[in-house]
Amino acid sequence: VAYLIIFHILFVLFVWTYWKSIFTLPVQPGKKYHMSYADKERYENEERPEVQRQILAEMARKLPVYTRTGNGGIRFCDRCQLIKPDRCHHCSVCAICVLKMDHHCPWVNNCIGFSNYKFFLLFLAYSLLYCLYIAATVFKYFIKYWTGELTNGRSKFHVLFLLFVAIMFFVSLMFLFGYHCWLVSRNRSTLEAFSAPVFQNGPDKNGFNLGFVKNLQQVFGEEKKLWLLPIASSQGDGHFFPMRALCESQNPLLANEEQWEDDGIDEEPHDSGEASSLAIERET
Repeated sequence: VAYLIIFHILFVLFVWTYWKSIFTLPVQPGKKYHMSYADKERYENEERPEVQRQILAEMARKLPVYTRTGNGGIRFCDRCQLIKPDRCHHCSVCAICVLKMDHHCPWVNNCIGFSNYKFFLLFLAYSLLYCLYIAATVFKYFIKYWTGELTNGRSKFHVLFLLFVAIMFFVSLMFLFGYHCWLVSRNRSTLEAFSAPVFQNGPDKNGFNLGFVKNLQQVFGEEKKLWLLPIASSQGDGHFFPMRALCESQNPLLANEEQWEDDGIDEEPHDSGEASSLAIERET
């Protein structure tokens, strides 16, 4: 009875997380990131690349976009005709831009991103436990097979096949799940692990790394009781992510003074000591 209860609990969680990973559609950028008709016409009619970059910079000035292309330009998707938010990428299979895209998974036939990354991690975790539980409960019958206690030929085939499949999937899932656990601890996506995001001050593979606890909270949320359930609890809306700031001069939010002035946020510090220390830190 205990074996059956544990089996069905793991099976329900496995199916639930797999279902959520498949049918949770990827989130696309909001309307404010799309080109207006006038901007689109200006951009397409302009043949000079420097003017096109200037048009994109004007559009992105009021958006919370702080990552750049390799040459320092605004990240723009020609197919979707939108300015890409931070950590957003275009999926060639889904033919859309996906917020915080991690990869396109053939296992679930869906794009893994901001909307279903938590579900995908839980799917891997419960699949790993499911395979481990099956292998552990079948192993004693495998021992009986080698000692000659099993006389039924069909039972021998079933035991060998089930144990082999469970161990095979367990080993493969263990490496995959361990890799994604490492990514979560560093607050990176699979794409960012291969190509570091570029900020205004250059590439930084740890640009979104806020520390182990905060990195977990970004994916699983602050409510710990929801961490093990396939219920949406990730922080934010997928358009903006907090960034690691070693000092204010390296913070993309403060690196561009023109953007703060254009947005009307050029406030003077109330304390002269704060102003002097800020100036010194920017010079360093």
